[in-house]
Amino acid sequence: MLSNLKPQAPDKILMLVEEFKADTRQGKIDLGVGVYKNPEGVTPVMRAVKTAEQRIWESQTTKSYTNLSGEPEFRSAMAKMVLGDVPTDRLASLATVGGTGAVRQGLELARLANPDVTVHVSDPTWPNHLSIMKFMGVPFVEYRYFDNETRDVDFDAMKKDVARAVKGDIVLLHGCCHNPTGANLTPEQWVEIAAILEKSGAIPLIDLAYQGFGDGLDADAAATRLLASRLPEVLIAASCSKNFGIYRERTGNLIVLSDNTSDRDQSQGSLAFLNRQTYSFPPDHGARIVSTILNDEGLRADWAAELEEIRSGMLALREQLASELRDLTNSERFDFIARHRGMFSRLGATPEQVQKLKSDSAVYMVGDSRLNIAGLNRNTVPLLARAIIEAGI
Repeated sequence: MLSNLKPQAPDKILMLVEEFKADTRQGKIDLGVGVYKNPEGVTPVMRAVKTAEQRIWESQTTKSYTNLSGEPEFRSAMAKMVLGDVPTDRLASLATVGGTGAVRQGLELARLANPDVTVHVSDPTWPNHLSIMKFMGVPFVEYRYFDNETRDVDFDAMKKDVARAVKGDIVLLHGCCHNPTGANLTPEQWVEIAAILEKSGAIPLIDLAYQGFGDGLDADAAATRLLASRLPEVLIAASCSKNFGIYRERTGNLIVLSDNTSDRDQSQGSLAFLNRQTYSFPPDHGARIVSTILNDEGLRADWAAELEEIRSGMLALREQLASELRDLTNSERFDFIARHRGMFSRLGATPEQVQKLKSDSAVYMVGDSRLNIAGLNRNTVPLLARAIIEAGI
């Protein structure tokens, strides 16, 4: 039987990581993988995480199973962080295996509710969105999002395409820090998207993977909160990998907002059912770290302060890179880098130019020219700026 298995296409980003490791050149720069790194090139354990883990180690008396939907303390703390004012009469939620698991379970729930569901997804989007839907056999159509000339959102085109979604469809939206482009909607544009969804009856599935990495914890959740206040049904896939730095703990949360308490209860039962069919009980260690931090005033303050240091550090790198390129080109054509938010920006380079960056300057980025700002430091920014110009971008 196993001889019938077909080779699977390797993940391009993971292939790039291995290629970078094998490169023996000094001064090589890794801007590929989507993981935060500090100026020393390390993905650190945050201070509050270390303290929370110590408390858990000292106080935990069992490793028995948790709740099928995840511990209520974690789910309620996440709902408060994401939504602010929590509409408990509408809210069901699920602890998941990372943000990816939240996206997957959100799609599973949508398909359970509507076997004929179609998902509308931005062009471009995080590649795993498409991969998951293809594997599930869920139909999807792309809506225009990024203008490769301006390196900004093509909002008029986006509105026209999103308006094609009908009642029962899912519109997958990036809540903040769009991956892979870094280009985001303005608050006014989000209001227009909310109005379009109100009119069509399509349901948003908001991928909120980078809350706190863009303009701050509350600002990054503003679009999600707007849609939650305006629409009767909303799905939110939240990740704790980036803002808590617990990538390997695989900690995520799927939030489901329904129109009434009856639908809420039905949604909660369906969420627990989906976990049971997929992996039974969700992992707990990362979730317990998060709930320990969010439910303790001192730990939360320290975590928020360190997260703000991370965010402001990435913004400073954006400003520095845009400034270096402004000086080298005597133009403002790279100022979009400073306007983008989150870890990523899409340069708008051709695959040939990306290859030239790698071969000539040992600069590694994804083939669509997505660069990870967090892969830089103050010393490597000038090197990257010069390499970008020499590659003809």
